[in-house]
Amino acid sequence: MIRVDTAKGELVVFGQAHACAVGRAGACDAADKREGDGKTPRGRYQLRTVLARPDRTAVATRLPFRWLTTDDGWSDDPADPAYNRPVRHPHAFSAEHLWRDDGLYDVIVTLSHNDAPPIPRLGSAVFLHCSNGNHPTEGCVAISRAALIALVERFEPGAWIEIV
Repeated sequence: MIRVDTAKGELVVFGQAHACAVGRAGACDAADKREGDGKTPRGRYQLRTVLARPDRTAVATRLPFRWLTTDDGWSDDPADPAYNRPVRHPHAFSAEHLWRDDGLYDVIVTLSHNDAPPIPRLGSAVFLHCSNGNHPTEGCVAISRAALIALVERFEPGAWIEIV
């Protein structure tokens, strides 16, 4: 089990603590999470998949895995029938671009927040991803790129993350 202490800014897994960044507006209970609020939702989430840029990293994992492409996106528009799901750009609705220049999404672990099924406005694209120093996220959890790459190699299918 991975445990994220949002107050301490710490992710603990495999007996190791890693500094982590969380939402720019702090954290909230999952039931109170809203699209665009900048809060990381507290709760227990399954690690779903690993997505990675093939031009920037080599990743080995036992989790379901897919290489990112330049047209990959993630719908963040509550009016979109594909809300909180992967999409391809161009996309008729608002969708985050997963192929980014800043390195934040070089490696992404998708989490099960609001995905079974997605409920519009309750938050989308809540990921574990690479950090950019200690800069806050838009509602995700972020750790150093090196730590994330090392950890995804050890994650097992069925693993959970607990955000408190």
